[in-house]
Amino acid sequence: MDSSPPMQNASAADPPAGYRKGSAFWLSFLAIIVCTFVSALDVTAISTALPTITKDLGGGDKYVWVGAAYGLACTTILPLSGRFADAFGRRPVMLSAVAIFMLGSALSGATQNMNMLIAGRTVQGIGGGAILNLSDIIISDLIPLSQRGMYMGFFGLTWALASGVGPPIGGALAQASAWRWIFYLNLPLIGLAFTLVLLFLRVKTPSGSLREKLSRIDAFGNVFIIAGTTLVLIGLNWGGTRYPWADAHVLATLIIGFVLIGIFFLYEWRIPKDASIPWQVVSNRTTVAAYICTFVHGLASTAVFFYLPVYFQACLDASPLRSSVDLLPTTLIISPFAMGAGISVQLFQKYRWVNYLVWVFMMIGYGLLSTLREDSSIGKWVGYEIVVSAGIGLGFTATVFPVLAPLPVSRTAAALAFFAFSRTFAQTWGVTIGSTILQNRLNKTLPPQFNALFPDGVEIAYAAIPVIKTLEEPLRTEVRRAFAESLAVIWQTMIGICGIGLLSSLMMREVPMRKTADDTYGLDDSREKRRTQNEEGSEHGQDTAVEAVKENKSDSQDT
Repeated sequence: MDSSPPMQNASAADPPAGYRKGSAFWLSFLAIIVCTFVSALDVTAISTALPTITKDLGGGDKYVWVGAAYGLACTTILPLSGRFADAFGRRPVMLSAVAIFMLGSALSGATQNMNMLIAGRTVQGIGGGAILNLSDIIISDLIPLSQRGMYMGFFGLTWALASGVGPPIGGALAQASAWRWIFYLNLPLIGLAFTLVLLFLRVKTPSGSLREKLSRIDAFGNVFIIAGTTLVLIGLNWGGTRYPWADAHVLATLIIGFVLIGIFFLYEWRIPKDASIPWQVVSNRTTVAAYICTFVHGLASTAVFFYLPVYFQACLDASPLRSSVDLLPTTLIISPFAMGAGISVQLFQKYRWVNYLVWVFMMIGYGLLSTLREDSSIGKWVGYEIVVSAGIGLGFTATVFPVLAPLPVSRTAAALAFFAFSRTFAQTWGVTIGSTILQNRLNKTLPPQFNALFPDGVEIAYAAIPVIKTLEEPLRTEVRRAFAESLAVIWQTMIGICGIGLLSSLMMREVPMRKTADDTYGLDDSREKRRTQNEEGSEHGQDTAVEAVKENKSDSQDT
């Protein structure tokens, strides 16, 4: 049963009592936006450069781990970062996350081989995951849910801007054989983000000794979730590529991983307090349905960003730079639809209808993408991108409202940590499932004489793309057709996965959204209060002095 909060009499457009946005709020919001932009820019820039990076470092059998390592680290850190934020405060955890992301960027830029790059991306993922999680949590601390739609739209715009400029930057640098600067460019940007957080993010920090704060960290439970997610993702990456799906290596890692994840949730829900994911967060039908939708959206949307560039480069002979330009219809459409979803929810105070539209657009869009061939016209793939991207944009914003609406504000941090965990874990699944389908289909559809060009154990999907342009006809057309047919299977799979999201959205109930935020971690406006008090005291002193002068003058006249 949904525990709906009482209805408010105030209009949705009116801010709650005591809720105001001064310079402290806007400077804090700017710091969060910059951190989000830098993290998003790195994720989007590397997708178009990955074939070139794989060719230069000679790691065709490990290419999928460049993305998967980031997603894995990003996913596993989310519950822990939420607990750190509750125990130590938002600001120190955000500063630590930004510093870790900077270290990972430096390591990735200086990499000499694929193993070092994967390690650097893992460090980046730890910082990036914590940045995204803390950004959501801090905004929830500062803005009530009923007033949050427009600000969620700003986050959508930030992601869209990063998605728009990231792929062209990555493609241009890859084409100029300067892909290391994808990571080096992060350093001045992340330095700016660190400075903004240090100077302007002034939010309340919980009191208590270091021992008391450490005792609130659920270290035991996080060991389970980190180990479990790692094993599951390793098994998914091995399946069908390094080992057959029925091989003991794959089955053992998947089974043990899922068991550990199950133990994590059982353990969390039996802890009376300080659990990373309390039972209350997942005991509500509407919230659970929203988490399922979030997972499905993360999985399905990742396929567009990772595998449309493969279509452009393998089937249409596009360069890395051109493929990033071809992806612009996706990145430009996501932004207005993400902002539109947030604003519409804020205006109408209803979120179910937006969540329905997410899956309608995405299912139709993936159905259209599955019809693309190696010689499809520009009009077709641009139009198909627009349809699926409209659904992706709506989904970036829409699912957070049913997650939080039924829950008390005291559970916001834990709920958002699990929300971010669901999305990022799903994104890693999206990359892995897509690469597995693509690799397995290419093994069956590519001409044998082309397969013979690569040694056993190499994942052909990315390693083959730079070679296609050097082939003679008709082999070149046969390879391009094989890629188009293999990618079509990915899009068809996403239709079925989006169907799960549509069914889950039907489980949601329309719960009134709260008009208050948790002030425990809100803005630390003690300085402004002291200044206001001093000004009021000064004015009071001036008034007293004036009255005294008047009284003295009156006494003199009487005398």
